Order: sequence, then structure tokens, then C-alpha cells
Amino acid sequence: MLFERWRQVAQANSEQVALRDLASGARWTFAQLAAAVETGARPSQSISFPEGNSARFILEVLRAWRLGQVVCPLESGQAAPKLSGRPPSGVVHLKTTSATTGTPRLVAFSADQLMADAENIVATMGLRPDWPNLGVISLAHSYGFSNLVLPLLLHGIPLVLAGAALPESVRLAASTERDLTLAAVPALWRAWHEANAVPPNTRLAISAGATLPLGLEQALFSKRGLKIHNFYGTTECGGIAYDASVLPRRDGACAGEPLAKVQVTVAADGCLEVRSAAVGQTYWPEPDSSLGDGVFHSSDLAELTRGLVHLRGRASDQINVAGRKVAPETIEKALAAHPQVRECLAFGIPSPDADRGETIVACLAARGRVTGKSLKEFLGARLPAWQVPREWWLVDSLQANQRGKLSRAEWRKRYLAIASAST
Repeated sequence: MLFERWRQVAQANSEQVALRDLASGARWTFAQLAAAVETGARPSQSISFPEGNSARFILEVLRAWRLGQVVCPLESGQAAPKLSGRPPSGVVHLKTTSATTGTPRLVAFSADQLMADAENIVATMGLRPDWPNLGVISLAHSYGFSNLVLPLLLHGIPLVLAGAALPESVRLAASTERDLTLAAVPALWRAWHEANAVPPNTRLAISAGATLPLGLEQALFSKRGLKIHNFYGTTECGGIAYDASVLPRRDGACAGEPLAKVQVTVAADGCLEVRSAAVGQTYWPEPDSSLGDGVFHSSDLAELTRGLVHLRGRASDQINVAGRKVAPETIEKALAAHPQVRECLAFGIPSPDADRGETIVACLAARGRVTGKSLKEFLGARLPAWQVPREWWLVDSLQANQRGKLSRAEWRKRYLAIASAST
């Protein structure tokens, strides 16, 4: 089904440029790309593991579709998962969860589910063939696969692979096109903004992988008149909500409206439930009641107001202080208002006082010199005393992981390792 759809797209756009790989200097029209994958012997493996961010990734996906292999994308250098047995019937794609809340899991998708996600994204965002996608994010991640790979192969949206996300690389890559669509993560948008490297020919700007900080969105709009559209989705169900407004948001918790053909509700536990034809088939090899039959019960706490999705943190990230629970986003939002705070994360660690439960730690990168005492005083005027962090960890920068996320679980693990080594 997927390969037949690709053949239709390639035939309809045969002479148009489909793919540029700036690192190698190679380019393919749709006809040339189609011809490049029509030959080759059937492999012995039933699962294909395309890897990296080059044109080879695209070619391997197409060959897998032609030969009936299941596709399981990998990040550069990522080891292939150890799989026993074949995926369930009808499964053509396996995604690896981002593991921000624990051990990565595989999510199984049918061809219809992949196609539905791509259709929802293209229709909602208005992706256009005359605004090629500039590829700087991971093609293996759900975000990159759904926003870059599938629009190319199923909808004829050309793709330009930049080769690197460094500011100068992005400048050079953007210069190859008259107009473009640029999908990235907040950390990249911040780096490009600070380096004055946001391409002036960007017609559609998208940010996902983590919530786009409101201050960054407003700064980009004020300086360049460029609206960055916040996009929210998950590995399990693809795109969920998109901020299509033409002006910066006023509430950083607002994820936008549900995508076309996506329905959302808030379950009794306060978490968002998603229903659409793009919801994955199952977790594999171990199913879970949170995913299946077209429904995904997320761990994202949410509110629905006037048709907009507002995210209120993750149920699994809530910090328990003497029986009272606080979402780390509440602390981070207040701390981010400090003029010297560039980036911040809050998380809980086990407290030596068993009755207290957890101790709140604030990890932050500052623009200048700050002290825990001054930050504590600043938050004391904005938060209840029990929500003010007791531990302060100043770092040079809060680096995102491979998927563009600031993982509280990863930073908590680092903090505990350092604390353990010092005792």
C-alpha cells in the first residue's frame, strides 16, 4: 500500500526535484528516486533498520516498502533492538519511544495509520511542494519521520537534507531554495536565533519535540516577524495539536488545536486521550491497555479550553512533597521569569526525610551570575514555600537529548550520580 502510493506520487511529479543531500551534493528527481529503488535482491531479514540523516535513509525506507519489510528507524549509532519473533500481522513500521519516562518501547503501526498521520499533518499545517522541507532534525524520530519523510514519499513535498544543524550549515542549506519549511526543536530555534542564523526565506516554521518556550517564540517574532508554530505529538499516535495562530501565544502551556481528524478528551485521571486513525496499533512485544483500538491514553496532564489543548505536565513527573503534588512545569515557569535564567528544569529526588517524600531540585543555565539564595528569594514571592526548590544545580547549558527533548529523567540521573560520587 505504501509503495504503491509512492509510485503514484513519483509518477505525478516525475521531473520535479524530490531530494537533495547537501552533504554529498547529490540530488534526485522523483523519477530518479523511484528508479533507484526498483532493483535489488530480497533481503533475508524481515525488518529493515534505516539509520542516520542522509539520503541513504530515504532509499532504505523505499526499498523496505517495495520488498515488504517492516521499517524500524534508528538514530545514528543506535543499536538495533533485540527482537524475538515477527511483529503482529499488518504491521509495517516500528517506532521507538523517546524514553523520557523510562525504558524505550516499540510502537507498531499499520500502513493506514502512517498514511493517516501524514495526511493530518499535511492538511493541518498546509505543507506545500513549493516550500520544500529543510531537514535538520532526526529522520528516525517520530517527528522527523512524520513531518519530513512521509510528506516526501506520500505527498510529494520535496526534502533538502542540510547535513548538519549548525547555524552556518543552516544558512548555506537555506540558500539553495527560494522558500522553505523549517521544522526543528526549541534548542535549535534558540541556537539559530542567538546566532542570527534563522533563514529569512522560511515561510513556515514549526517547533516540536518539547514545548516551545514562550519567551523564545515572542523574541523570534519581535526580531524577525516570524511566527514559530508549536506542534505537539507523541510517538504512539503521531500529531495531536498544532498552534496555527499568526501571532505568538500568550500562554506557553497552549499546544494549539487538535489536528484535522484528531479527537481529544481529558480522562478521569486528568490525562489526555487521543482518538484518530493515526493512533498506533499496539506496543510490541508487550501490549499495554493505554494503546489500542484507535485510542491512546497519554501520561500528559491536560485541560481543554475553547477548543485548545493546554498541557499541565506529565503525571509521571509530578513531585510529591509531604503528600502534596506539584507539576515541575509550575516551578519552571516561575523560574524562567527571572531575567538571568536562560533555561531550567525542576525535578524531585528522594528526600532524606521520609515524611517529606521528595526534595525539589532546580537545574538551570544562567545568563549571568546568580545564586541559589537570590533565586530562592525570587521564587518565594511567586510560589508557595513548599514548592520552592531546596537544591540548586547551576550548569553551563541544558543540552537536549538526541530527540531534542530536555529529559528530566536524564538530568535527575546525572544529578544523583554527582551527589552519590561526592558522598
